Amino acid sequence: MCGIAGLYYPGLPKPIEPARLAAMTNAIAHRGPDGSGIWTAPGVGLGHRRLSIIDVAGSPQPMATPGDTHVVVFNGEIYNYREIRAELIDLGARFATDGDTEVLLHGWRAWGPGLLPRLNGMFAFALYDAETRSLFIARDRLGVKPLHYVELSDGAVAFASELKGLLAHPLVRRAPDLGAVEDYMALGYVPDDTSIVAGVRKLPAGHFLLLERGRPVPQSVQWWDVDFSRRATGSARDLTAELAQRLGEAVRSRMVADVPLGAFLSGGVDSSAVVALMAEASRQPVKTCTIGFDEVGHDERAHADLVARRFATQHRTRTVAPDDFALIDTLVHAFDEPFADASALATYQVCALARETVTVALSGDGADEAFAGYRRYRFHAAEERVRGLLPAEWRTRLFGTLGRAYPKADWAPRPLRAKTTLLALAEDGATAYARAVGVTAPAARDRLYTMAMRRGLSGYRGEDRYVATMRDAPARDGLDAAQYADLKHWLPGDILTKVDRTSMAVSLEAREPLLDHRLVEFAATLPPALRLHRGEGKWLMKKALEPWLPKEILYRPKMGFVTPVSAWFRNALAAEAATLARSPVLASWFEPAAIERLAADHRAGRAEHGRTLWQLVLLDRSMRRLFG
Repeated sequence: MCGIAGLYYPGLPKPIEPARLAAMTNAIAHRGPDGSGIWTAPGVGLGHRRLSIIDVAGSPQPMATPGDTHVVVFNGEIYNYREIRAELIDLGARFATDGDTEVLLHGWRAWGPGLLPRLNGMFAFALYDAETRSLFIARDRLGVKPLHYVELSDGAVAFASELKGLLAHPLVRRAPDLGAVEDYMALGYVPDDTSIVAGVRKLPAGHFLLLERGRPVPQSVQWWDVDFSRRATGSARDLTAELAQRLGEAVRSRMVADVPLGAFLSGGVDSSAVVALMAEASRQPVKTCTIGFDEVGHDERAHADLVARRFATQHRTRTVAPDDFALIDTLVHAFDEPFADASALATYQVCALARETVTVALSGDGADEAFAGYRRYRFHAAEERVRGLLPAEWRTRLFGTLGRAYPKADWAPRPLRAKTTLLALAEDGATAYARAVGVTAPAARDRLYTMAMRRGLSGYRGEDRYVATMRDAPARDGLDAAQYADLKHWLPGDILTKVDRTSMAVSLEAREPLLDHRLVEFAATLPPALRLHRGEGKWLMKKALEPWLPKEILYRPKMGFVTPVSAWFRNALAAEAATLARSPVLASWFEPAAIERLAADHRAGRAEHGRTLWQLVLLDRSMRRLFG
């Protein structure tokens, strides 16, 4: 696991100043504290920070072939590198190292961009080909590893693993992107392919960019996609057996490391499954860690302890305060862009705990998106059945009228909070789901925005990308489309960004075996009833895990990390919420009086605005750090 950065001139091959590259890589030194390297040639420069995982003593980067005909910098791990290496040796390649990085160099020489589909791993890399004077930049299928890039005023294209690496270059223009502010307020994160800094882009997951001398910067090319339109055949028993085999292979492949390795263990299905399969594959006790909360209903230590005892792991637990909002500034620095998923606080804490004893930790992330584990899938599937019964015009009139008349009751038990459901049924499935995964609704944003902000957006909504993705998805039904959109937006934008930034902040490599692309592709072919069965999400996955895990783990209600932000803004952070209205940064886009009313209504208990206030706090602090 590492950090990469570089510069490339598509036009005139200007000289690269090594000190400039050093500044970019030093800004992301936390991603690679074990070593650094710089390589330059006319019109191109590559920089690297290394966290040694495989071939610890060898494989320095930037890595070059003899004569510097091909040079690469690489962030990530290629889990099947030994198989690819053997194939390349049969083709005549000669290897000088024992790691996975060199596979990229020889693989490019043998197959060009055709190398990418052969890779099983998480990666972002940049490879310079001196023979064609081109720079090839690629990102893994699901977006586990990040990559940002920007065109500079002197003609260069700069890239870096994190935004702070780009901002270390003096020619990066610091100005906020209006659309990204809207995206963030809608979704709680700045999505893949855009950035809070105008002009900066993220290379989308499953895409590559080929920069060539003498040619303008092209659009990125999608090299992988997941297809929900095909259906697997075979009995549930056969598919269960196949899934169990694939789960085992995914975990075993991610246990290759030359440094201490362990796992996060929350006590939920996904992390417990990873630990169970690790224990089966390992001759040594698995190192596991859990964080707990002294708060009834949110603490999973008892379930984690049950799993740890069952598989005789070397288990460590630490109790943390659920109101440790002192970490806010730490997270603002780690994420660069505003990021409103409050569970990042707990994720950072479990990463810090793991790093005390291991360098690599396996996590259970990704199964909810791939196998339909979120509760929102159950609601969406039920709403889609209702939509299928009535013509759109009837639904709009009936449910729209009822929804507008029904009182908003955030304080009431969930079955009585029908307003949102009624309004959702009045809309098409894509529009309704896009709003369901959001944080602050369009009408609420409009009440906060200044007139100038609304004019500047020209009708653009942060939900638009979700709606477009669902409508164009390779899918057969609404559940397929919702999962597809989450894999394209929510997973790389929220979940994987959270894990990457918090783990890299403490120099820990996190691996996600349940996001093995072969496993995700298989899950996408499962009939909907095997993913979501009678209201039970991840149904086939749970069946496949029954030989390993007890039913009290497999079938208990989903909990997850919960951070009590609503309570914070009525107590410890009430004063901070009140000061938001006086923020000169937020005044660029939001009406101070509207923010003041929002904070006062929440503090008095007249309304529930905790998540929106959390968004505004993180936006304010992030913008002050980025733009002053």
